[in-house]
Formats: sequence, structure tokens, C-alpha cells
Amino acid sequence: MIDQNKIDEILKKFDLLQNYLNEEKNSEKYVLLSKQFSDFLPIAKAAKVLNDLYAELNSLDEILQDDQSEEEFKKLAENEKNKINIDIQESQTRLSILLLPKDEADSRNVILEVRAGTGGDEAAMFGADLFRMYQRYSDVNSWKFEIMNLSENSIGGLKEASANISGKNVFSKLKFESGVHRVQRVPITESSGRIHTSAATVAVLPEAEDVDVNIEDKDLRVDVFRASGPGGQSVNTTDSAVRITHLPSGIVVT
Repeated sequence: MIDQNKIDEILKKFDLLQNYLNEEKNSEKYVLLSKQFSDFLPIAKAAKVLNDLYAELNSLDEILQDDQSEEEFKKLAENEKNKINIDIQESQTRLSILLLPKDEADSRNVILEVRAGTGGDEAAMFGADLFRMYQRYSDVNSWKFEIMNLSENSIGGLKEASANISGKNVFSKLKFESGVHRVQRVPITESSGRIHTSAATVAVLPEAEDVDVNIEDKDLRVDVFRASGPGGQSVNTTDSAVRITHLPSGIVVT
């Protein structure tokens, strides 16, 4: 249960963030504070709703405990209190979910892959339906949906497709879509009306972040080789093969 002290703590933190944001002059710090403010805003809104519900509940309790209140008025207050308690439970659940620790990858863009599974042409049609569904969901969330690869069959089904989806908190909303999706329905290619079971696989991968790698010369060993065996006039006269070994990791490139 989220008590009043926790709500007061959340609202106080939100006010501090708001003040820091209004007073900050440094552009880099302002960008950082803006992101923190944006991430914390849904939590503060949910806490404000719960705070208002607690205040309303306290007012109703005062009416019920007041001996001067009329009996009919108390019945109305009791009914309203029952409704408020239900709203409080829902608001507490919503706020508890928002307070859960976030995955570091939640804010990243994603690479989406859809492949037809078992079921022949119907599986390909189902894969196409899934791909269009994710495209439409991206439009609803104002995300950018860029098709990277698209392979269709002769009837408009989808053998495989991939897309880059970019926007706010894309991975947090799509990460649980990965896996095998199944559907039971009468395919448009089925003339006798039989129900078929088809499947398609979906992969949702967080987009990798750019990383600067510094490789020092002392960590590399470069070996050069000359061609061996029968050959033309230039055989054994040029170092035509090069092998580079990264000593700390043992990675070899030829």
C-alpha cells in the first residue's frame, strides 16, 4: 500500500525537479533535467490523483463521524466512500507499476523482425497482418516506422520482414512481443471453411548504442605472410597476407 508519506515524497521531488528546470541556465544540464522531468511526470500525475482521492476519502469520513449529519446524507457519503475505495485501489496499482525499476534499454529504439512460421500461405498472411499491426501501432504512438527488408509471397503474404522503429520508450512497450504468435481462423485461401492454425515469429531487439573503442598499438600484433606454392613471377616476393591479433581479447582478423 502506498501511504500519504510516500505520496508527499513524490510530489516534493516533482516540485524540486520543476524548480531546478526553471532555474537551470546550462544547456547540457537543462537537457538532462528535461529528460528526468519527462520520465518523472507520469509518476507525479498518478501520485496527485491518489492524493486527491485520499483527501476526498478523509472528507467523507468526517461526514460519517459527524453526529450532526443527517442519516440520508450519511448513506450517500457511505456509497461514495465505497466508490472512492475502489478508485484508490486502482490508483495504487497504477502508481506501484510506475514506481517499478526500469530496464536500462526501455528508452531505446528497436529492430523488429517478423517471419512466417508453420502454416504455409496462411502463415505468411498472418505474418503480414502482424507487420501491419505493428506499423499501425507505431503511427498511433507517433513513432517512426522504417521498413528495412520486405519479402512477400505471390498472394501478398509475408515470408519475412524487418523494420526500424524509433520514438519515445519504444522498447519498453514492444519488448514482450518477442516470441511465437499463433492464430486459428478460416484462411481466405480455404474454400471449404475449415479452421487452420498458423504461426509467425516476432523478434524485438533494442537498437545498439554507439560505443567509442580505443585500441592501442601495443595491444596489436601484426603478422605478414608471403604466398607459397607454385605461382607466377611475383610469387614469394610480396607480403600479400596480413593477420592482426588483438592480444588482450585474442580476436584475430585476417
